[in-house]
Amino acid sequence: MSRRSAGGAASANWSGNVRWDPVEVVRPVNVAELRSTLDRARSKGRTVRPAGSRHSFTPLCATDGISLDLAAFSGITGIDGDVVTVGAGTPLHELNVALDGIGRAIANLGDIDRQTISGAISTGTHGTGARFGGLASMVASLTLVTAAGDEVHCSSESEPDLFRAATVGLGAFGVVTEIGLRTVPAFGLDQVVAPDSYLEIMSTLPARIEADHFEFFWFPLSDVAQSKTTRRMGAGEPTAPLSATRHYVEDVLVENAALSAMCRIGRRWPEQLPRLHALVGKVMSERISSDASFRMFATTRNVRFLESEYAIPRDALPEVLAAVGDLARRLPVGPAFPVEVRFAAADDVWLSTGFERANAYVAVHQFVGMAHEEYFEEFARICAAVQGRPHWGKMHPLGAADLAELYPRFAQAAALRREVDPDGLFLNEHVREVFGEG
Repeated sequence: MSRRSAGGAASANWSGNVRWDPVEVVRPVNVAELRSTLDRARSKGRTVRPAGSRHSFTPLCATDGISLDLAAFSGITGIDGDVVTVGAGTPLHELNVALDGIGRAIANLGDIDRQTISGAISTGTHGTGARFGGLASMVASLTLVTAAGDEVHCSSESEPDLFRAATVGLGAFGVVTEIGLRTVPAFGLDQVVAPDSYLEIMSTLPARIEADHFEFFWFPLSDVAQSKTTRRMGAGEPTAPLSATRHYVEDVLVENAALSAMCRIGRRWPEQLPRLHALVGKVMSERISSDASFRMFATTRNVRFLESEYAIPRDALPEVLAAVGDLARRLPVGPAFPVEVRFAAADDVWLSTGFERANAYVAVHQFVGMAHEEYFEEFARICAAVQGRPHWGKMHPLGAADLAELYPRFAQAAALRREVDPDGLFLNEHVREVFGEG
């Protein structure tokens, strides 16, 4: 039986920059209860938004209507060759362990594994690897319940337009209940994380992105950078994970506690940020390790921050990073966090940032409580000049008119959204702006 919490269920996203107070939180345990919830919402003129793990920096989950918790739709529900069907509310870190238990894995992942699988896919989450697409490119099928209460199974063969629109659909086309994921045999990753030079990385970038997975972090008030180069290991190749002690020192003390301390000092004395960035380069050390792929892809993130990210054409990367560096140096309060740069392949999902375009991804961050508005606004303008597409789960100012110029199938997706949900059952203020239904 579904559980309902009426009123007083104030919620916030992970970073705390978005807060909302739904009239009700509903936790359906099956499709029948989900349908009943949608019927009740329609009869009372309320909207419905799935909440996932609330890891988006945009107000995707916010609602003054009904907030859906799909935790009961969890776990592996079917296996057909390399396609594994999973409940939409399954957190990635749980799914990865379950897949490993049957000798399977997701081919590529982002560095956060706290999201639900449906939330990660619906917002266009991606990892890095010039030959690999984002999570949406690995979806073979979707099952969703529409505003009318119909349970629809869609794929590239069945309801192909709805499939390509709703895969990265921001929860606006229906409530996703199950996802068919194309998986690969479980594999290991061998990774080198090393202190580096931003100028050296940029001068050797074409060769570096030939690696299976490459990304780098740049402290833009200095030349200090950290590179992460990862190789996919062959079957039977032994792994060498970090010891528990080394993992604690590197992941908890250095990457989280030390970063937190630097950010807090920078928040109190922002004029010291250039010196702090330079100091980072002196305390970073190289580490080489290997382990199961899902453990190597994931990174612990304990320090709270705000983030904006855009997918840009790869050949525009030097221009964009040069402009970001200039911006960081002229801001009254510079960024405490590094700039993150990743790479991914093209796909055919209508609202994916990778639709028909291989991209570099540039993400800027700011520590919570520090000024970020000018930084993010100017960054958006820099990326707009090169047709940058915003990550749907990260902060951006774009509305439907802007987005229609960036996504060739945007108008078609928006029209289909209105067709399957003419009364806007699944919309909130933010999603209305995105689709031009304000």
